[in-house]
Amino acid sequence: MNIKMHSIRFDADKKLLEFVDTKVKKLPTVYDDILGAEVFLRLDKDTTDRENKLVEIKLDVKGQTVFAKKQCKTFEEATDLSVEALKKQLVRRKQKIRKK
Repeated sequence: MNIKMHSIRFDADKKLLEFVDTKVKKLPTVYDDILGAEVFLRLDKDTTDRENKLVEIKLDVKGQTVFAKKQCKTFEEATDLSVEALKKQLVRRKQKIRKK
């Protein structure tokens, strides 16, 4: 699976990129037909409570695109929540395909 990562408004360190990469690479264990992924890491300036780390993950799945977006205090937490949301979507999609 090809994973493209973009850090917007900051330079992501290698440790963060590796963390995100390992989390996203685990998604094919849930659903096999993932063609690629695109990850956006953003710093939001508009928040006052410091939950300004935003992670968006877009998966190219055979037939459609699956998307998750989460905002938290750390990129790691936002990545975990985004991956969990994607897992739920992929499981639902897999069940829907099995019923056909």
